[in-house]
Amino acid sequence: MKIMEGNIASPLGFSADGLHAGFKKKKHDFGWIVSEVPASVAGVYTTNQVIAAPLLVTKESIQKNQQLQAVVVNSGVANSCTGLEGMEDAYKMQQWTADKLKIAPDLVALASTGVIGERLPMEALKTGLSKIVINGNADDFAQAILTTDTCTKTCVVTELFGQDVVTMAGVAKGSGMIHPNMATMLAFITCDANISSAALQQALSRNVETTFNQITVDGDTSTNDMVLVMANGCTQNEEILPDTEAFDRFADMLQFVMADLAKKIAKDGEGATKLIEARVLHAKDELTARMVAKSVVGSSLVKTAIFGEDPNWGRILAAIGYAGPRVSVANIDIAIEGLPVMKASSPVSFDSEEMSEVMTRDDLVIEIDLHDGEAEGRAWGCDLSYDYVKINALYRT
Repeated sequence: MKIMEGNIASPLGFSADGLHAGFKKKKHDFGWIVSEVPASVAGVYTTNQVIAAPLLVTKESIQKNQQLQAVVVNSGVANSCTGLEGMEDAYKMQQWTADKLKIAPDLVALASTGVIGERLPMEALKTGLSKIVINGNADDFAQAILTTDTCTKTCVVTELFGQDVVTMAGVAKGSGMIHPNMATMLAFITCDANISSAALQQALSRNVETTFNQITVDGDTSTNDMVLVMANGCTQNEEILPDTEAFDRFADMLQFVMADLAKKIAKDGEGATKLIEARVLHAKDELTARMVAKSVVGSSLVKTAIFGEDPNWGRILAAIGYAGPRVSVANIDIAIEGLPVMKASSPVSFDSEEMSEVMTRDDLVIEIDLHDGEAEGRAWGCDLSYDYVKINALYRT
């Protein structure tokens, strides 16, 4: 597998574009991804019981055909908690996009992100659809889906399947309301492989628990967000079937892209200054390892300690203790960036100057050895800064 420079339109048969339409005062706020042909599709969606209109329409469409040809996205307005009028606006968004592309409405997926409780400004939608083009600037699409993000998040990889080079690309947004289970963000993945929707869904479901569901910024789950994967078969490679070596390699490609995007989302958490990775070793099972890791990166006290560059191992141990699964609390080792701070659940001395230098780093790894089995798990989060409060206190103003 090779990591490449590129964007969401790098796979064969895909194009994308983005622009400013008027959903926000400034900056790009409208975009789409278009496939030359209908593509196999897989998706995972927010588990919040309050689900925004665009997601409801998208899920309905995918269930009908198990295919997509376009995804249209706006940022700035979430079209969530907007009642029957919001549903009508979402259906218009789908129909108008289909009319422009001359395809069936059920082949169009929708995504909206931004302020909850406000209806879509339909004039902005008309403006966006009048200006957007096929084979536009795919980098502009990555800009158009952002809200409080400080940077775009993309990943492109290639892999050889027989004589054919398969390309997979991902793009995501997410900065606040990040505690996926699924989802609290938007992520779109395109691929030119020949694979059915059922197999694609199997690969996505196989990897979501260890990637997007292992990140957290603030513990809030959004109403709007999802991951969609499209594979249009334009490489014309031999079909990738489940329970084969080719499928395992394809799933590994997908896992890499999803994990890369997940870490970029965590690192770009609202007001964040540091990425925190928790690695749990020797757990009794994978679920325990993942739950402990996510508890540590999700702890407000751990997050504030990391922001203050304080190696407060007591907060880490406390987060392990309330993670849920039963662990042997008398035999836990903890290290920060390789420097031990606890052995067998007892504190150990460390060089304060070396630790001070370590704590200034932008990326920090907390390693936890439970000495209770062979399973491993990881999770990613960020520190909690003063700016997080500022951003969210002034979100609507």
